[in-house]
Amino acid sequence: MEMRRNLPLLMSVCFLSQMGGFMILPLFPLYIDQFGLSGWEMGLIFGMFYLGKVAGGIPASALYRLAGAKMSLALMLLMLAICTAGFAIATTSMLLGVLRLMQGIASTGLTVIVRSIISDGGNRDNRGLYNGYISSSEGGGMILGPVISGWLALHVPLSVPFWLVACCCLIAMVAVMAMQNEVEHKSSGIIPIPEMKDGEALASTPADQAFRQEETAQERTSMNKKSGTDPIPVPLTGYITVHVLEMSAYAVFLTYFALYATQIMQWDAFSASLAFTVAGISTLSAAPFVGILSDRLGDRLLLCMLGMFLIGVEVVVFLSTSAHLWVYIGMFIGGIGGACYMDSFFAHIGDHTPAANRSAIIGKIVSSAEIGSMVSPLIAALLMETSSLYAVFIFNLLLIAAAIAVQAIMRSRYRMKER
Repeated sequence: MEMRRNLPLLMSVCFLSQMGGFMILPLFPLYIDQFGLSGWEMGLIFGMFYLGKVAGGIPASALYRLAGAKMSLALMLLMLAICTAGFAIATTSMLLGVLRLMQGIASTGLTVIVRSIISDGGNRDNRGLYNGYISSSEGGGMILGPVISGWLALHVPLSVPFWLVACCCLIAMVAVMAMQNEVEHKSSGIIPIPEMKDGEALASTPADQAFRQEETAQERTSMNKKSGTDPIPVPLTGYITVHVLEMSAYAVFLTYFALYATQIMQWDAFSASLAFTVAGISTLSAAPFVGILSDRLGDRLLLCMLGMFLIGVEVVVFLSTSAHLWVYIGMFIGGIGGACYMDSFFAHIGDHTPAANRSAIIGKIVSSAEIGSMVSPLIAALLMETSSLYAVFIFNLLLIAAAIAVQAIMRSRYRMKER
């Protein structure tokens, strides 16, 4: 896709979808509680979402390669619209579970497709910036979504916000339809070359043919070292391990911070919600600048490590004090850290993976990371039962430290191979 023209539309899609997701996030437990379901049934419905997120990555990458960016994005958004509208009219726990599963698949699919578009449409000089714009638009949705849903919940039935989210998804589909058609490959590794008339091939010199091959394989050749050796191989296991650890830490934080804030720090619910808003504002404002830094610095793994370190600082701050100002400052720092990690991580994948299977690799990484999102809150729950909420966030810090360590090893190996 032509990124300069389509990037604002892609940002609109991410903003609307993220806003919709965060509108549902605080209301969904309250909504399904109206059905009088048992704790087991509610837990199963929640778990179906994460099961869908695990299952959605690889099919989404295949759809992206086969149908292209516009069609695959439109299908994911349509699925989200159907799910959210379905929540508003569902009457049984089974239907809620199926819809929640579909929502998880579409959520992961949207992430895989958007990041694949950025990786394919960008290059080493601008992938960080493009990913920064995407993270920034998602941060804006994260800020606005809970505000809108919270206000609506005070004035209208709980089903109304779900209809509004479905409308947001349909509006995002309109933005997708306005995108320019693909002009290059669809992560297939093949770039169309104009056919030559009879005799033109003979007229072409070896130098002309070499130049044409250079044009059609620009992304691949940019990954080669100047000495002409092979590109640095893709350490898929390393990528997956890092992202599993990061998403595990994020899932623990997202699940238990509000509980920690109300029970340990004695905050009210509004103060705890405001902390997430501060983090969203931080991500919204910092992500583009972090993306530029990632492109200029060229050492994306170093920025990933810095991002995880700043997230660790965020956790240490609220473990050390309950003062609102300091915790909000920590949240602001953590928002910058999240932008550092996400912008540089996906840009690094784009830099070091061949176009032919880039989306497939992103799909595997994103799907695998959601396993961590499922397992880590369960481990944290066990720690809370056997120890305390404080132990939950010590576990969170250990996950962050492990992610930094793995990235340090990967960075060391990359630097050795580049030399």
